[in-house]
Amino acid sequence: MDTIQKAVLIAHTLIALLIIVLVLMQRGKGADAGAAFGAGASGTVFGARGSSSFFSRATAVCATLFFVSSLALAYLSSQGSAEPASLLEDAPIVEVEPETVPDLSEELPVSDLPSLEPTEDPLDLPSLEEEPQAPDQD
Repeated sequence: MDTIQKAVLIAHTLIALLIIVLVLMQRGKGADAGAAFGAGASGTVFGARGSSSFFSRATAVCATLFFVSSLALAYLSSQGSAEPASLLEDAPIVEVEPETVPDLSEELPVSDLPSLEPTEDPLDLPSLEEEPQAPDQD
C-alpha cells in the first residue's frame, strides 16, 4: 500500500470517528426536557445561538471531508497495479505419486453380504393394515 493511500485511510477513519462523536453530542428534539437536570446551562458555551449551529456546521464540514476522502481512496486504489498479485502464482509445484486404488470392478458374492433380519418395532406402533377402532360412544 502506498504511503499516500495509508495517510488518506488514517484521515478517513479519524473523520468517521469525529462524525460519530459530533452526532452523539448534538441535542435531539427532546433536549428541552433535559434542561431540568442541568443540561440547559451547557448551551451558552458556544454563544447566544447555542451549540446546535456549531455542531451542525462541524458535522457538515466533517461529512464533506469524509466524502472527499472516500473519493480520494477510490482514486488511489484504482491507480494501483493493473493485475492483483496472487499467492498461488508463486507457490511451488509439488508432484505426488497417486495412491493405488483397489479394483472394485468385480462384484462381491451374495454370501459375503450381511443378512438383514427383521427387527421388532421399538415404538410398538399399530400397522397400517389394521383399521383404527373408534372409541365407544354411549
